Amino acid sequence: MSRQTVSIRFVALAVLGLSGAAFAAGNHAGGHGHGDEETAIGKPGTATKATRTITVEMSDSMRYSPSDIQVRQGETVRFVIKNLGQVKHELSLGTEKELLEHLEVMKKFPDMVHDEPSKVTLAPGKQGEIVWRFTKAGTVNFACLMPGHYEAGMKGAIRVNKK
Repeated sequence: MSRQTVSIRFVALAVLGLSGAAFAAGNHAGGHGHGDEETAIGKPGTATKATRTITVEMSDSMRYSPSDIQVRQGETVRFVIKNLGQVKHELSLGTEKELLEHLEVMKKFPDMVHDEPSKVTLAPGKQGEIVWRFTKAGTVNFACLMPGHYEAGMKGAIRVNKK
């Protein structure tokens, strides 16, 4: 076996090992819950039960519009997220702690693909959606965790008011 083949196999095994660890972690502190699991910020909603739709625009000025959103506890909201910029952006819901932890992972793996109901990554000019049920009063943060975007101020907050 050539040295190059051994190197490629080693890298492939390392990547598989890391992905296996991530799958084994399940609903870890990074907020990667799937399905209908309740988290510190609520749980995935059902589009047919959404009481309203909020459009959130992302831009290369590293801002969301709007960046401060008000919802009611128990409300299910359909967020339509639009990337108006020329670079890839994302919107990730989470606690501040979860977002900061995930930011560190994104620095190491900037091309990470998200498959969580609380996150959407969009190419320039694309749009996507998140349907979320806000089960707890308090603050749910959101941010773009693409390297450098959070640090440039691409973040916002959803204020969840008691019923």
